[in-house]
This record gives sequence, structure tokens and C-alpha cells, in this order.
Amino acid sequence: MILVFGSINMDLVARVRAIARPGETVLSRRADSFFGGKGANQAVAAARIGQGGPIPVAMAGALGDDPFGRACLDNLRANGVDVEAIRIVGEPTGCAFITVDDSGENAITVASGANMAVEAADVPDSLLARASVLVMQMEVPAAECLAMARRARRHGVRVIWNFAPAPAMSERAEMAELLAATDILVVNEHEAVAVGAIVEGMVRDDYLDVAATLARSHEVTCVVTAGARGATAISPDGARVHAAARPITPIDSTGAGDTFVGVLANGLAEGLGTGNAMRRACIAASLSCLTAGAQAGMPMRGALEEHLAQD
Repeated sequence: MILVFGSINMDLVARVRAIARPGETVLSRRADSFFGGKGANQAVAAARIGQGGPIPVAMAGALGDDPFGRACLDNLRANGVDVEAIRIVGEPTGCAFITVDDSGENAITVASGANMAVEAADVPDSLLARASVLVMQMEVPAAECLAMARRARRHGVRVIWNFAPAPAMSERAEMAELLAATDILVVNEHEAVAVGAIVEGMVRDDYLDVAATLARSHEVTCVVTAGARGATAISPDGARVHAAARPITPIDSTGAGDTFVGVLANGLAEGLGTGNAMRRACIAASLSCLTAGAQAGMPMRGALEEHLAQD
């Protein structure tokens, strides 16, 4: 089983000609609502690819007792995600405000709400004992993520940590603790540079060089995603594996990174090697950009297998 520990949001999305600069107001014809949150997105991506396969998906998180929360819970269930470890708390359901420009790029502001009430202690040992992979992000309290990762390690569960959004932590010791509890670190090129600056004091733009240093120094496999340039995994011994992205004309890139993480987790849980798991994840992430909304374009298993067969 894949256990996702993280955030659940409702996304409010407005399409604009250009994303507003500081102090600027831009107009959009309408706002649409979509299910989101990096944790929920990754859980849905893994569950959709898992349908027809052997690996179930469970989500641990928190929601408000409000219409958004009830809708988010129903959506996770509809996608086949086990929701027994989701708590209803006294804070409002998390909400993300997203603008998407004509090129498909996005800017996102998140009101965390109930996501800040997520606690590792609320995940029962019985659920963790069934997991083979734990997936986490940076939209719930870092201390709870660390506690969850340490519990997972004691149960022999592989930990995938997606350091997104880029952490604001400035203490090297705190970041080093997080990395010490991680088996696979997933970052984009900007996040890799940010983590390298905090942990190693590296001020450089070569994100693959930074990722190699992080992998070697902290004995993690560092997977760096780079949009249309695909993804590269670097192991502690310096070995590199690259997977290409599928050439597309994007409509909305929101959720592409989360699709990658969820499908990567599924591939690894099913026993695929890193290269093959990344190949599936890159193609799935590319396909997710063809539909508006973080989850709407996430492919089902059959659709992904059709595209894999074309290579």
C-alpha cells in the first residue's frame, strides 16, 4: 500500500492573459473550483494508476467540517483512496488560489487551514504496517512530517519526500534531520538549489550538481524534475538515470509535479526499477498538463499504458 501523508485543498482557479505582478490587478472572466492540495493530488495520481494494479492508496490528512471538506472527502473516495486516516478538525478546509496564464504557467497562494492541524500521531500503526511506501510534501507541519517519516522507517517503509513547495527553513540541522529520514528526495530544479543552499551552503545554479552533492552527503536518491527536460535520478554513489518527458503543448501545468510523484510512488511500490518508474511518471506528468485543473488530467492506468506502448 502507498500511504500519502499531507495536504488536502480546494483549488479556485482563474485564467488570465498574464499573471499579476506585485501591486497589479488583472481581470479573469470566471473562477472555477477543482480538487487539490499536494497530498491529495499525489494520492489521486497514485490511485488512478493503481486501478487495475496490486497497490492500494491511503490518505492521511485533515479537513474542515464545511462544504469544501465534504466535497474533498467524497472526491478521494470516488478515486479509490482509503480515507480512514483523514480527521475532521475545527479549522476550515485548505484552499488554494491559482492563476493560470495563456502559456499554461501558474502562480499559487495557499490558505493552509486544516492542513496545519495534521498530526503523525493520528495515523494508526495498523495502517502504517500495511504500507510499503510513504509519500510526503511540505504543505503540512514539517515536525509532523519528520515524526511520520521516522515511524515509517521503524516499520520498514520506504520514504519519498517531495520538498515542495520549497521549504522556508533556514536551520541546517532541521533540514538534515528531514533528509536523514528520507529514502528518495523529489525536487524540481529550483527546489534542489534551495535545499542545497540551506543544507550545504551551496550557491550555484547547476541543479544536477547540487542534487549529486545532496545524494552523496545524505545518502538519499535525489530525483530532480525539470519540466519539458524530463527527470534525473542521482543515487548516493553518483550513478544517474534520466527519463524524458513527452513533447506536448500544455494547457495547464498545475499538478504535473504531483502526478509525477504519485505515479513514481506507484511504480516503486509495484517493484519497478527507478528508471522505469520515472519513465512512467514523466509521461503521466506530461499527459496531466493537457487538461485544466490539478487532478482532472491525471491519467488512468489504461491510458498511461497505451502511451507507454507507443514508445
